[in-house]
Amino acid sequence: MSITNEAELIGMQKASEAVAYTLKKMCSYAQPGMTTKELDNYGAKILSGFGAKSAPFATYGFPGWTCISVNNEFCHGIPSDKRILQEGDLINIDVSAELNDFWSDNGSSFVLGEDIHQYQKLVNVSKEILHKAIYNIKGGVLISDIGHLIETEAKKHGYKVIKNLTGHGVGRGLHEEPHEIANYRDVFNRKRFRKNSVVAIETFISTTSTYAETTNDGWTMVGNRGGFMAQHEHTIVVTDGEPVVLTAMNEIWN
Repeated sequence: MSITNEAELIGMQKASEAVAYTLKKMCSYAQPGMTTKELDNYGAKILSGFGAKSAPFATYGFPGWTCISVNNEFCHGIPSDKRILQEGDLINIDVSAELNDFWSDNGSSFVLGEDIHQYQKLVNVSKEILHKAIYNIKGGVLISDIGHLIETEAKKHGYKVIKNLTGHGVGRGLHEEPHEIANYRDVFNRKRFRKNSVVAIETFISTTSTYAETTNDGWTMVGNRGGFMAQHEHTIVVTDGEPVVLTAMNEIWN
């Protein structure tokens, strides 16, 4: 969507506050021995407290309030009573929701407890690349140029990007135009970021894979060549200068 008046900006700010606060609290609440379903239930209570609804459930019928992916699971992990979190796990939580007809999206990967499997560097690089990408976005910038920046930075650190997972427009629905804000230079995408538009910018930084494939459960995605992936995401408003980071409350850069 494009922000055309103050009421729309306030609506997006409130929806973004709900998802950002929920993500922050879920990341803090996670601990070894907890199931991913317990963690999802905790997030559901927080979102419900805002009066917000789960975006993946409302849009796609996803079997959970939030997506929780662990270790080799890249994204869209289904919360489960059988999946027990362990010390050192690489966890990704993606929280998106609708509140009063406004939709917002954010996500974060983090290491649970001690970094016994050495995932922290991947997590840090993903965060750093997201920050650099977002602060290079303004009205008129080619979407493919931001994708090129993301992939170039990933390669500098010895990582790859997932080419079939992308950022997207958001606001009046979970996925809007532009539908593909890729993590690489898509030479066929000549679209530019538009001033006042709302977009969700996401990193998909991986150790070995370049594509994500859906598993037998119909939702969870893993790498085509295995390995691990870190994702970080903010919803922003594009301006002529620095973007407005609507989901800054998640504190993923702190």
